[in-house]
Amino acid sequence: MARTLAFLVLLFLTQLSHAALPAAVAQALKTAGIPMQAVAFVARPLDGAQPSLSHQPDVPLNPASLMKLLTTLAALETLGPATSWKTEALAGVPIENGVLKGGLILRGSGDPKFTYDRLWLLLRELRARGLKEIQGDLVLDLTAFAPAEHDPAAFDGKPLRPYNVGPDALLFNFATVHLTLWTEGNAARLMGEPVPMGVELVNRLQLTNSTVCGEWRERLEARFAPGQIIITGPFPIGCGEKRWHLAGLPNATLLHGVFTRLWRELGGEFSGPVREGTAPPNALLLATSESPALGELVRDINKYSNNVMARQLFIKLGAGDTAQANQIIRSWLARKGLDFPELVLENGAGLSRQERITAGHLAQLLVAGWASAVMPEFVASLPIAAIDGTAKKKFNGSGSAGQAHLKTGSLEGVRGIAGYLLDRHGRRHLVVFMVNHPKAGEAQPAFDALLEGLWRGDD
Repeated sequence: MARTLAFLVLLFLTQLSHAALPAAVAQALKTAGIPMQAVAFVARPLDGAQPSLSHQPDVPLNPASLMKLLTTLAALETLGPATSWKTEALAGVPIENGVLKGGLILRGSGDPKFTYDRLWLLLRELRARGLKEIQGDLVLDLTAFAPAEHDPAAFDGKPLRPYNVGPDALLFNFATVHLTLWTEGNAARLMGEPVPMGVELVNRLQLTNSTVCGEWRERLEARFAPGQIIITGPFPIGCGEKRWHLAGLPNATLLHGVFTRLWRELGGEFSGPVREGTAPPNALLLATSESPALGELVRDINKYSNNVMARQLFIKLGAGDTAQANQIIRSWLARKGLDFPELVLENGAGLSRQERITAGHLAQLLVAGWASAVMPEFVASLPIAAIDGTAKKKFNGSGSAGQAHLKTGSLEGVRGIAGYLLDRHGRRHLVVFMVNHPKAGEAQPAFDALLEGLWRGDD
């Protein structure tokens, strides 16, 4: 397999020609004020036929979320698409007449998607198995991940944004509370889920008469006080109903508070604190919550560019250690005959100012993905142009709409697309297009022009 892939990559490199940049793409970049030295792209038919386009394929650039392509393909091949993660409820002593005279241990394995509904199902199972009263603490076993410091404000100074949540062996609900805001009469209403026991959601919104919603979220402020989440700011009547995903509560605080609330709602008794600990070797397994298979999880990661899940998966590749994950990916590339010497990995999600890769090597990765045994799972995880995921509102009205599976990447000063396109003649193309420039946010017309030209089969 490795020899076959190496041959395909060699064929890709030898057949890569530097055809003239399509006039429509060049014009779109010029109109946006983006110089050619800030751009790198590769586009070519997957069958190796000519022509192909290439510009600065060997220049390392920040790929933003295009880096998720590397993380997810490496995970699918090394872990396998059927891999899942278990969150276990354990006890150090037997249950007697429905009473646990000790702590309940929750042992995490780095599950990328241990959500509110799955915790509820886990607790229902514990109740169904006869447990009613927990007399000890809630003990969180986090030993699946190596200890690591994480500053949620380090990336962009916005610690309450969900994408800035750090990895955790027992990450619960992405460490996020989901708020719903709506208007009712002359007031702005607010509710949240899940809200931990002992935490009050305080509504200090001011309804305004503006019919223009605009950047409503940017005008609001969330503040955390002891036992309170306080939401203040103007909410225009024209916004109707909106959702706001809010991070900021420590993961252990959120998990403990929601656990307590749900357990009592299910008729159980518990009032203990939360602490970290380690399950003893002879701990009794009481119940298990198993994640969806990796083949399903990568769809969430790539279609919706879920940074938190991508970081969880990246660290899991290294058995809980970031440095080891980096080495695992590089060893996997080497086994496939791929050499990416410029590659810089920080978290595998692309939410980084340090990560780097070239357009040429991303194109080689797409060749490898197309030749892989897990190609169906990998390609199906990518957003479909103008149909779903992060590409749902892009490429509308273009011939490429519905005809391309494309990962998108977006940071301040960075835009990119990478994936596969089926042209009107039935040929499949790979395409990688990256822009690193202060005006990168204006690059969408250039992306549109390139995809339209490929779809039409323009020479």
